[in-house]
Order: sequence, then structure tokens, then C-alpha cells
Amino acid sequence: MSNARPTVSADALSASLAAIREVEPLVQHLTNEVTKNDLAQITLHWGALPVMSDAPDEAPEMAELAGGVLLNTGRMSESNIAALHNTGRKANELGVPVVLDPVGMGATPTRTEVMESLLREVDFAAIKGNYGEISALAGAEAEVKGVESVGEYDDIAATARALADSADTVVVASGVTDVVADGQGAYRVSAGHEMMGEVVGTGCLLGSTLTTFCASVDDPLTAALHGTLAFGVVGERAADLDRNGPASYRINFLDSVWNLTPAVAADLAVGDRVEHVL
Repeated sequence: MSNARPTVSADALSASLAAIREVEPLVQHLTNEVTKNDLAQITLHWGALPVMSDAPDEAPEMAELAGGVLLNTGRMSESNIAALHNTGRKANELGVPVVLDPVGMGATPTRTEVMESLLREVDFAAIKGNYGEISALAGAEAEVKGVESVGEYDDIAATARALADSADTVVVASGVTDVVADGQGAYRVSAGHEMMGEVVGTGCLLGSTLTTFCASVDDPLTAALHGTLAFGVVGERAADLDRNGPASYRINFLDSVWNLTPAVAADLAVGDRVEHVL
């Protein structure tokens, strides 16, 4: 990991969004059935190309064409577990960035075992999870019900940094305030809206977003910071649109991704949204 602090400004965010449109990477998703369509949509709206290939034999082959691979562990079938490992290892061989979304880590022994084996066998450009998932993955005390994080996590910045250091990766811990960390430091990203918590799958959408940014921006820490910031800004902009409830907010959210163009981002006031905390 680089010791240089990443640049977080409107111009830098705009440049990352422009890079996605220029590179137009193929982003491969191994994910759950609940959010698959939304993940494909958000990838396309950022300016990349989605593919949802997840069969154990074909998925590693698709990685040969991909610019980034998302391993979302929401589905614990035997075939999907094999596909996660096979594809992660193949992507590593090819130098394709891999993002892990450890959905439900700590909820069951099976999920814990799968996540720990993935950490041993696959190198990740970034790991993204909620506070509980990141804490459990780091070996800290955590409470996860199903795939939801509950409880208090006052030391989440230090926990995320410790996990990033031990796994030699970038860690994004999502919550009311998001934390982005590598082995050298941790940053608090202040962006988002409470309505994001009323829609199933926003965490998965963030995982897809981070994979898209990692596939287009060379530095993983910069990609994670800009992706997390852009995601939160979209949540705020979606809340400013007319809505009747969570369902219409979900549509507004996807529309707001499409509307956050490089030109729009260049005019945002984002300089105080990211704080270096550790």
C-alpha cells in the first residue's frame, strides 16, 4: 500500500467517474439472488458493463474478460461456494482486482468458515462489509442477525485498519458513517441518507460500486474512498427527489447514480466529507 494520502476533491472524484466511462470495464458479479438485478443496473449506470456469471466452471473463465470481480457471499450453496473460490483464485492469477462482500459473516459457522477460507486463498483489492461483518472478519466482538449488523462499534475505525493491515487490502466498513481504511490509516466518510437503510440491498449495491471503481482506478484506496463518497452523495441526492416511500426511493437512487456524471461531480462541495481519523 502507498504511504501517500489519496486526493479527495470534486475534481478528483470527477476524474474517477470519468475513468469508469473511459475504461468501461466488465464487472463480474458472484452474488445473491435478492439484489442481482439492482447490482447489474447500478454497474451500468456508473458507466461499466455488468455480467452475473457464477457457475463454478464458467465463472473463472469469465474472469479472463473482466476488469473487476465481486465476490458477494450472500448465497451459501455448495456450487456457489466453489465458484467463489475458483473465480477469486483465477482473478488473482490474471491480475484482476477482486472485491469481497462478506455478507452475513459471523451469523453461522458455515459463513464464517467460507469467509476465512476466502481470506486465506484469495488476495483482495478491497473488502466491504457492515460494521458487524467487518468486526467479525477481524476477529473482534460483533453481533450479526441474518445479514444485518446490530450493536455498538465505537472502535470500528481501528478494527477496519487492523483488518486492512492483516489482509493487506483496503477495508470499507459501512454504517451511519462509513469508514475506509488501509494498513496505514483510516478515513471517515460523511455522506449518505437514512432512507438508504430502508431499502434491502444497499450494502450489496455499495459492493458493486466499489468493484466498478476498483476496475477503473489504479489505486485501491482512492477507488474505495471515491466509490464510497459517490455512493453516499447519490443517497442524499435521491432523498431530494419526490418519493412515496422506500420503493420509490430505490428507483430515485438508481436514477441518481445515472445522473452523477463527471461534470456534475466537478461542481460538488466534497472537500470536508472525508476526514483522516487514524
